[in-house]
Amino acid sequence: MILRLSQFAHLVPVSDGRVLVIHAATQMRLVVDRELAETIAFFREPRDLGDRETPVAFAPLIERLILTDKTPEAELADLTGELGAYYGRDPVEALDRMRREAKEGGEAYWATGAALGATDLAPGAKRLDVLLFGDCDIQMEADFLRREAATRGIDLRVAATFPDDLRLAAERKHDAIIIGALSARYAITDPLAADSQAPPCAPYIAQARGIIEGLRAHTAAPILIDNLPEPTIQPLGLADRGGYGHRNRFRLANILLSDLAEGYPDVHVIDVAAVLGAVGAERLLDDGQVGFTHFGSPGWMLQRPAEEKSAVHDIFPDLAPLAQAVGGDPYGREAVMAKAHVDALLVVTGLDRKKCVIVDLDGVLWPGVLAETGTPFAWSPEVSGPFSYIGLFFGLHEALLSLKQRGILLACVSKNDEATVRDLWTYEDHYPRERLLTPADFVTWRVNWTNKADNIASIAEELGFALETFLFIDDNPVERENIRQRLPEVEVWGEELFSLRRRLLTDPRLQVPRVTEESAQRTALTQAQLSRQRTRADSADEQTFVASLNVQTDIVRLEPGARLDRVEELFQRTTQFNATGAKFSALDLAHLILRDDASVFTVQVSDRFGDHGLVGAAVIDAGEITALALSCRVLGLGVEHAFLQHIVQALSADRTDLTARIIETSRNTPVRNLYRDNGFELIGDNLWRRSLEA
Repeated sequence: MILRLSQFAHLVPVSDGRVLVIHAATQMRLVVDRELAETIAFFREPRDLGDRETPVAFAPLIERLILTDKTPEAELADLTGELGAYYGRDPVEALDRMRREAKEGGEAYWATGAALGATDLAPGAKRLDVLLFGDCDIQMEADFLRREAATRGIDLRVAATFPDDLRLAAERKHDAIIIGALSARYAITDPLAADSQAPPCAPYIAQARGIIEGLRAHTAAPILIDNLPEPTIQPLGLADRGGYGHRNRFRLANILLSDLAEGYPDVHVIDVAAVLGAVGAERLLDDGQVGFTHFGSPGWMLQRPAEEKSAVHDIFPDLAPLAQAVGGDPYGREAVMAKAHVDALLVVTGLDRKKCVIVDLDGVLWPGVLAETGTPFAWSPEVSGPFSYIGLFFGLHEALLSLKQRGILLACVSKNDEATVRDLWTYEDHYPRERLLTPADFVTWRVNWTNKADNIASIAEELGFALETFLFIDDNPVERENIRQRLPEVEVWGEELFSLRRRLLTDPRLQVPRVTEESAQRTALTQAQLSRQRTRADSADEQTFVASLNVQTDIVRLEPGARLDRVEELFQRTTQFNATGAKFSALDLAHLILRDDASVFTVQVSDRFGDHGLVGAAVIDAGEITALALSCRVLGLGVEHAFLQHIVQALSADRTDLTARIIETSRNTPVRNLYRDNGFELIGDNLWRRSLEA
């Protein structure tokens, strides 16, 4: 391979140790350090790398068109060909679109990126493309997001633009979107708003609604929208009171923004007020310096361009006290918010999500060795309150129960005698049982004297989960090191217990975008599924196994007022048996149910081992099945055919035919023959039809 610097790429020194790399056609801009700049400049002359594969270190530069293996003539031909795709349009507009597709970072005025080195451009284990819509607050965060994601092994590509530039969502690849603070927040403090029937934040909520709906016209990707910080000062001080007092206006805006987000699929509010408040809002908000509604960082004044001082006759106080107030870090706010945003991105995209937490028992769930102490605890109200020393363990139990509520499975691995543990694991009546784990809360056990690595591997095989989806907690450093060496994919915690509750409750890999009745029942559902697996293994054949289950289905057409959170979750999360990939919010579904020409059907399934829950849903709109999704845990039980046949029968009284669509994705192979196998005929591109006439 012969590699060279693109004829469109230029290197411009901008300051000591920093070099701007710019691509003249795409307007790709990278600020790199001197070492990386020298590496790039080395390819001003074509370099023959031989027959070996492209070195990993050069791949990001080739991807960004800074380096190329093409001749100048071939490179120009490629560019001409790409612009030729826009034949008949303004070539300047075509070039602008190509540049927007390649865009990275924020607007130049707010760029705060550190110079990139070779290690910064090394490809991450996972790539994530994110669009930012907003002004200074979110644009200045762009590079901090990239750096925070890199600490998690994620190659984050960020492109930022203004809130009125929504077409970027249609033009540039992205996995998620973040919306920063909106400009309409300035109207919240309008004194005339108190006399209006609408709340002072109405313009802000209207702007948020317009942006969300505008984005949804272009993309179904998850949207994170920042709420507003709570002011650290009030214009009237203690006299600023009542529901429309200064601080309460912003609290009301945040409540209404949360309500607004509930009406859209995959839209999530980032609680900026809580994030900044947890660190110290006074250090991170500039309402104590420059204005009541800007909500920037006090540190921004430490890095403004010198020419802006002309507005104050080049006379300004010494900045040392301000630097001291922000701890010497002008970008503290950006770093704090970048962590919060990357956390939220992991939650909504499901990257690195953990499905099961495996805990040791002795020294984690209770102090000491249960076989020696005889009881998990020796607590009574006469000894102490429940938030003294005993509170550390009660708090861990409570945190793990919260994970169970989220749909995270719990398992235990302990070197112990199982019969002894089961016999002694009890609580007296005065214990707060609602806060404490019992053996029934664990989906599976390995309480024996086998090596814990072997036990964890057997749990992974039993549940069918990849090892990287497990978290293991043990207070014994020898056991932790054993797992890290033998099962390096498994996350291992337990160095100390004092931070464990907070980590369990806040780690984004242990969170889900929405908790439903289904997720809360996941332990019971999984326990039943394990029982089915044991029965399947003992059955002579699959037909005998299915017949032995006594599968029952309950199929209903939903009526107005029905609970829709689980239906929404099915369309959001199901990828394999999903006919079109369409997503619906609860509000979308409610509107469909109210229409005379639309219907929403659901199916619940049970068998002799227990209830599978609500596992399927379908949307019929104007005589077409526009969406149908079924949980993979009931595939092979004939549920999909029973569900579809019920829908056909239910609609046959009012229609002469029914159409349905399959939109192929990389993961929905199991659903593609559903309509063919149930009497439908292919009549067009992915469109099927079945006559309903007798």
